[in-house]
Amino acid sequence: MPRGHKTRGKAGYMISAVAEMYDIHPQTLRLYEREGLLIPSRSDGNTRLYGQEDLEQLELILKLTRNLGVNLAGVEVILNMRKRMAVMEKEMQAFVEFVQKELLGRPPEDQSKFQNALVRIAPPYLIRAKKNDER
Repeated sequence: MPRGHKTRGKAGYMISAVAEMYDIHPQTLRLYEREGLLIPSRSDGNTRLYGQEDLEQLELILKLTRNLGVNLAGVEVILNMRKRMAVMEKEMQAFVEFVQKELLGRPPEDQSKFQNALVRIAPPYLIRAKKNDER
């Protein structure tokens, strides 16, 4: 299944209803989909269905473009950064939980989620180079 596609058969609003609700042309929604900014699920008949998450994403896109004057390339950058920040927030929360469990003396249940966590390393062994006049 291509990246970003959602499962079929999920309930949602059809493209015409979403276009009317947000006062935009259906072609604009299709453009957002082509650009990868908004990826609605599809019905068994291949009709686009926009769920609550899609509508929230659309509202953010419209706020950025209409109110802040951000172009679609900028919207893509902002959306990608938001996704990365959400992942980092989850990793940080997992790390905080790990540290809290370590301080309480209980081993964590699942250490696989900490593979990107900070790890302790030994300090480097330094060798001081002598200058030519220090022989």
